[in-house]
Amino acid sequence: MPAILTRLFERPWIWAYVAALAVWLMTIAFTQGRGGGDILTAAFTFATFSVIVALGQMMVVTLGPGNVDLSIPATMTLAGTVAMKVMAEQNSMIFVGLLLALGVGLGVGCFNYGLIRLLRIPPIVATLSASFVFQSAAIWYNRGLRIKPPPQLAEFSTWVISGVPVLAVCVILLAVVMHFVLNRTVYGRSVTAIGQNMRAARFAGVDVERVRFFTYIFCAVLAALNGYLFSAFSGGAALNMGQEYLLSSIAVVVIGGTSVAGGFANVPGLWGAALFMFLVVTMLNTYGLGAGIRLILTGLIIVGVITAAGGHKTLR
Repeated sequence: MPAILTRLFERPWIWAYVAALAVWLMTIAFTQGRGGGDILTAAFTFATFSVIVALGQMMVVTLGPGNVDLSIPATMTLAGTVAMKVMAEQNSMIFVGLLLALGVGLGVGCFNYGLIRLLRIPPIVATLSASFVFQSAAIWYNRGLRIKPPPQLAEFSTWVISGVPVLAVCVILLAVVMHFVLNRTVYGRSVTAIGQNMRAARFAGVDVERVRFFTYIFCAVLAALNGYLFSAFSGGAALNMGQEYLLSSIAVVVIGGTSVAGGFANVPGLWGAALFMFLVVTMLNTYGLGAGIRLILTGLIIVGVITAAGGHKTLR
């Protein structure tokens, strides 16, 4: 048993779950056990949206240093805006809206990689610059109006059975599929190989540029899907709805155990990190601390969790 525990705590992702559990216990201890189940339901609900975008961001970050997608918030806004306006609150248009949202993600991914590959712009600069284009397109298309989602889509996005959000269950299954893709498919192993050593991967026969292209598309499509679902959950697309996912998508990836140096990704840790991020804010709000103190403590706690995890040395 001690050997099993030792091996378990060597996993970088386990610390996110330990931290999430500790924060939840501290919260319900403060409230004397009241609302513990409701807090967990809310945590899984909001963590769902963080995990969706983090899955895409994780794949991009795994490609190696300098690879990150900063256009996620704008992609969410544009996809949600287009989908909500086209569906016009009609249940019969739900599938059409989903296809349009995914189409927006496909276009965004192609545009981002076009800037990176054809114009030789660093990914951070390319995706950040592109985000201004996408955000402006959303403003122009929707004129700042907030269009409600179709009733059936809104009901699905908020559906809870015995305290368990149905959407969270769907995303857990998506994470399982992504874990398989990352570790058991040629594409997933190619992403890891590129992150470990791009030159060696190219010599080994990996089509580096094709893999990078599909990875940026995958990230954008997931961001668009998140925008579609979050618009339904929140009662409509808003121009600022994706702002919090700019840094949180990166934070969830790092806290979850993925190496920022590339070459190592960790799907299981994403859920633990997303739950931890929500629960730590809930705990500090429950304690009634001021905004400044909450931000400082949140930062310190996150640094502590990352330090405890000890990172992961990428093999090269």
